[in-house]
Amino acid sequence: MSENIGMSSCCLSGVIHEGKPTGRIDNIGGLDTYIAEPKDRSTARSVIFIPDIFGWELPNTRLLADQYALAGFYTYLPDFHQGNSLPISLLQNIEPPLQKQQTLSVTEKATNAAVIPTTLGPWLFQHREAVSKPLIDGFVNTVRMIPGTDKIGAVGFCWGGRYAILQAHGPDLLEPGSVGGVDVAFAAHPSLLSVPGDFDGVRRPLGIALGDRDSLCDEGTRGKIVEWVDQRKGEGGEAEVRVYEEQVHGFALRGDWSSAQDKEAMDQATRQGIEWMERYLRSGKA
Repeated sequence: MSENIGMSSCCLSGVIHEGKPTGRIDNIGGLDTYIAEPKDRSTARSVIFIPDIFGWELPNTRLLADQYALAGFYTYLPDFHQGNSLPISLLQNIEPPLQKQQTLSVTEKATNAAVIPTTLGPWLFQHREAVSKPLIDGFVNTVRMIPGTDKIGAVGFCWGGRYAILQAHGPDLLEPGSVGGVDVAFAAHPSLLSVPGDFDGVRRPLGIALGDRDSLCDEGTRGKIVEWVDQRKGEGGEAEVRVYEEQVHGFALRGDWSSAQDKEAMDQATRQGIEWMERYLRSGKA
């Protein structure tokens, strides 16, 4: 983990969105997986979602996977937590959206904060990198073997954002039997980052969306990410970062649709991710 980044109730905040996911459930490589298919059902341009701590069953994540499918990508949302995602009830019980935080009493804020170490700490240990990365790597390799698959993108949110960045290291082409690594990646409000450590091995196009009120990615950390992106572009690499004003952790996935500003930020981040996939999965640049 990088300096200045700790666990926060922001990681547990957000709003459940209305709508009915239209995909289907299958088992891919031993993992239950939500699949959203494009109209032509082509697997040529596949996208793997790496979810936040609320996992593959969060309606918001499935609805977003449906949007990627509508844009033409065969989209997989696996249960990388293997039935152990945090309960969706914590979204509203731990911390409300940003505009409602002002109404909380000191006692309510203290009660919320007390849940963080007892809830997030043990969960993060259970799903540490030594456990989760091999699952994700293996799933990427399984998808590569699915007939018709040409290129693969990874889209990660919060907890999953860091793993999308690690997947952007790409497969080790010099090592036979290399596991994992995608052709392009996009990370929305990634958490628990090591900067620049997690970015040092990036060899594939990487897009990033950050909120300027994200307590899990403070100003200093955002500055380091922007610096890395500028350096990467200066060296001829493909990278971009956009910082969304007045947005907290989770805004691209769990934003409050009742707020016009939050809804617009979520829509823009969705477009950013889809356009990033379009650019590199369709053009042959990745």
